[in-house]
Amino acid sequence: MFSTFAKTGLAALIALGGISFTAPAASAASDVQLRVQVRDGYGHGQGWGRPGRPNRGCAPWLAEEKASRMGIRRARVVDVSPRRVVVAGFDRHGRDRVVFANERGCPVIRR
Repeated sequence: MFSTFAKTGLAALIALGGISFTAPAASAASDVQLRVQVRDGYGHGQGWGRPGRPNRGCAPWLAEEKASRMGIRRARVVDVSPRRVVVAGFDRHGRDRVVFANERGCPVIRR
């Protein structure tokens, strides 16, 4: 019974001693620091500091091929603007045109 109390008391002394040693270290670590970092603005994404590739948009030849796969015969590009690419040609019923967005992959706006 006495050995249990002795071990408990010894453990309490060790715990209190540990707290007294960590208190000065904690108070010394409360310094306030201010840091200013200047970065190039690109971050650490894909490319690591190089600017991204420009948006190439819809290539006219790709729009013609896509219109041909949609059933337009003798497809040709008749208008290219920053927003759209217009392809004209013929289908089963006569003249037809397809309007593609000038984005990657040439999504169809209007048929």
